Amino acid sequence: MANGQWYPPEWPDRIRALAAGTLTPVTPKRAATVMLLKDTGTGPAVHMLRRRASMAFAGGAYAYPGGGVDPRDDDHQVRWAGPTRAWWADRLGVDETAAQAIVCAAVRETYEEAGVLLAGPAPDSVVGDTTGADWEADRAALVARDLSFAEFLDRRGLVLRSDLLGAWTRWITPEFEARRYDTFFFVAALPEGQRTRNASTEADRTVWIAPGEAAAGYDRGELLMMPPTIATLRQLTAYESAAQALAAAPGRDLTPVLATARLEDGEIVLSWPGHDEFTKHIPNAPTGGATA
Repeated sequence: MANGQWYPPEWPDRIRALAAGTLTPVTPKRAATVMLLKDTGTGPAVHMLRRRASMAFAGGAYAYPGGGVDPRDDDHQVRWAGPTRAWWADRLGVDETAAQAIVCAAVRETYEEAGVLLAGPAPDSVVGDTTGADWEADRAALVARDLSFAEFLDRRGLVLRSDLLGAWTRWITPEFEARRYDTFFFVAALPEGQRTRNASTEADRTVWIAPGEAAAGYDRGELLMMPPTIATLRQLTAYESAAQALAAAPGRDLTPVLATARLEDGEIVLSWPGHDEFTKHIPNAPTGGATA
């Protein structure tokens, strides 16, 4: 492997099965992930976690805090600040109920996995510290789904700050993957007074790293990543601050990126529209392996 592209060995056989009509694609689950940024003396750094090698999906790969939508994330009682649900629905290309659920998932998962909370006691404020036994008890209850995000915000007297998020891109897991996600990527800046920590049971390491440095590690084959992760890292290298990245978010195209596979000259060609660097050529035989 010339770089760190995550590529499951079972994909070629699943691609053949899909083409033969013997594999039925699973419906992707909606998910949200957040590229949390902070400024340094040399530009912005992004918070990343390394998924435990034992994880069934993308084990060992570097990613951002995130996860699937909780059915209760669309609770109409979620305390809300920032752009309206209608605005988010238009931006994300979904209905208002789904828009709230996706935004809530982004904020909730960032708190669950990184200990960072994009919420405050008023529409123009953010909590300054989320450490301590009482905060940890609430975070653990959220992770266990014993507490909904709406209940958490209400208990704390907080409102979700949707204006602190910028929608960046949208990727859908290929139809031939057994675990599929329709994932919305957001950018956000680390709130003043808060700090990240490895709060996720799914990660064995977390880092703050410059996007360019992370991309270089991927190029050397040292850091394993899924295509959307390295693609977004490369995009972030264009910005000199977290504020610049957030300001660019409203202009980003959210057309979903979905991998396609086609038969060409005796090979299966796997590609991601608009992202030629991830193209794979796979011999069209069950015994064949993937080649770069």
